[in-house]
Amino acid sequence: MMSGLRASSAFAAMRIFLQVSSSSTPLMIKKPAMVKSVKRDGLVTSVHLTETCEDDAPHLIAHVTTSAAATTDEAMTETIHAELEQKKLTPRQHLLDSGYITAPILVSSHQQYGIEVIGPARGDVKWQANTEGGIDASQFHIDWEQKLAICPAGQRSINWTPAIDDRKNEVIKIKFSTTDCSHCPRQVGCIRSEKKSKRRTITVRPQAQHEALQAARRRQKTSAFARQYVLREGVEATMSQGVRAFGMRRSRYIGLAKTHLQHLGIAAAINLVRVGAWLGGEDLTPTRFSAFQRLCFEA
Repeated sequence: MMSGLRASSAFAAMRIFLQVSSSSTPLMIKKPAMVKSVKRDGLVTSVHLTETCEDDAPHLIAHVTTSAAATTDEAMTETIHAELEQKKLTPRQHLLDSGYITAPILVSSHQQYGIEVIGPARGDVKWQANTEGGIDASQFHIDWEQKLAICPAGQRSINWTPAIDDRKNEVIKIKFSTTDCSHCPRQVGCIRSEKKSKRRTITVRPQAQHEALQAARRRQKTSAFARQYVLREGVEATMSQGVRAFGMRRSRYIGLAKTHLQHLGIAAAINLVRVGAWLGGEDLTPTRFSAFQRLCFEA
């Protein structure tokens, strides 16, 4: 039986912008514009820290969530947003690691909380999307009102079937005619089946989720996204500070509630240190690079 918790790995997670007042003492936190978080995994629990990341203000931990380690990252996004709303700290934008982003989250975050989720969405794992010249689902025109899809070769689908996938997500399976597909000159990048009667089937999410996911995938390939997402830099410093200076790696207590209380205490201590450093005129330390990385930059 374990008497403590030991983290096995760490992952950068979410970042949040909060508007922090620098003109008054004590420091006042206003309604956020964007947020970030970092997670530390343990054998029993995980801690998710949501902090500010303004260039001209201290990076303060605004929210702490503790979960069972078996809880997936994507399952925590909704919880964090709901708890931020209870605190009236919902941001306009939320920078997330890919593990926290799913098509339903992209939609629900905007519809329920008015939060724009920003981060690398999971890519299409189908072979067509990862083969040069492949025809993936994003290349099909979907008419949601008529419930049909048109392939790049101009052929129309013949079947539209709502279904539930292996992860219990709502999906739509769209099938094309075997007659059209068997004689299509573009089937090399579309179908691998060796059957004589071959056809293409694509699986898509419901309209709102499909469109949000495709938009996120397009956006993450742009230079504008890279410039915006760079704001996540330094989030590992929060995890490192919590582990090295405040013992966040190991719980002193047994049980989720007591461990969460310890996480809250550590977060408060980190905030006090950071506010003190900021009031003392200490500048934020820029992201450090290894000697090899610096050599690459110079080259």
